[in-house]
Amino acid sequence: MCIPNSRTISEIILEAMEKEGFRSNHVDDLGGDTTYGITETAARRLGYNGSMDNLTPDIAYSLYLNEYVQRVKFDEIHSVSAIIGEEVIDTGVNMGQSIAAKFLQRWLNVYNNKQAYYSDLIVDGHIGPATIQALKAFLSKRGHEGEIVLWKSLNASQGARYLDISEAREKNETFVYGWMKNRVVLA
Repeated sequence: MCIPNSRTISEIILEAMEKEGFRSNHVDDLGGDTTYGITETAARRLGYNGSMDNLTPDIAYSLYLNEYVQRVKFDEIHSVSAIIGEEVIDTGVNMGQSIAAKFLQRWLNVYNNKQAYYSDLIVDGHIGPATIQALKAFLSKRGHEGEIVLWKSLNASQGARYLDISEAREKNETFVYGWMKNRVVLA
């Protein structure tokens, strides 16, 4: 089984930037013009007004850290479990932070043994104290084995979503093989 090593948030962001590549403006990509995986639309919303060709690795890193990790409190998940944090950050970068948070909340709800371990979460796509407490309670009850099972579960949800969106939009077939190869690890 290929279980990830614990990595820092900095390492996770740099790997995400590497996976995304420097520049892309593929006709089949709904994101349009991107640099290091940051769409022009997102860059503008986050205050970057320069040419996407001039978006430096340092600026991209800062946008990732602020927007895709800290603002959505994925750093708090990472501080509880580095491998769960990494999975949520990576999914959030590629699919959207709300989707990644909902995957975690949904799995925590079904793993709570009919609320014997903790109360069900509201699946709202926002990480707050209740989600962090549920994660801690789950890991306290299930330990390292539970951490691995939860990591696999999040990967399974990510893979299922890639299948769903590729069946629903044929142009996603351009990317689905790479998404599965580079982002979903179940072995």
